Amino acid sequence: MTLTKLRTASAGSLAAAGLLLTLAACSTPASTQPSSPAPASSAAASSSASAASTSAGPCAGVKVIVDSGALKQSAADTSACVSVDGPTVAAKVLEQAKIKTEGTAKYPTSFACRVNGVPAADFDIKHKGGTTREACDDKNTVSYWALWVKPAAGTWAYAQEGLDSLKLNPGESLELLYTVDNEPAAPAS
Repeated sequence: MTLTKLRTASAGSLAAAGLLLTLAACSTPASTQPSSPAPASSAAASSSASAASTSAGPCAGVKVIVDSGALKQSAADTSACVSVDGPTVAAKVLEQAKIKTEGTAKYPTSFACRVNGVPAADFDIKHKGGTTREACDDKNTVSYWALWVKPAAGTWAYAQEGLDSLKLNPGESLELLYTVDNEPAAPAS
């Protein structure tokens, strides 16, 4: 497309093209995606919460972000906009976004030890004191999935509740951010 044609293209066409480019740049190759969403059934479609395939732009539901941080494990990294019509427990929002979490033996439903299989049990996590592997037996204080919440018109705050009790409202954002030695200290955006 020539520069002249780009200048005269409608705003809607440019927005659609920009969205497609953004989605293509952010998408994970099919061979490394943890799972592909199944077609929605009529029961899932009537559910009060359902996942959309993309989170580009504003999200009328709950925006979900998974960032593996220093681990740089793209199998975990994803984002989605989950449609909710009222307060919804974080674990349900993640389920609707097709994000799989594994808790610890001590806190099986509150904490996320693994997200979409990351970090794997045999993955060496480098930290200031050496290396460790995630055994998922208790809370790990050196490296862990931190849970962050952002109100519609606010800033990120560390969640004060676990996945099984934290309730999210339409317009809010939820981020699972893998933290090693307290870095990164908060979500990037």
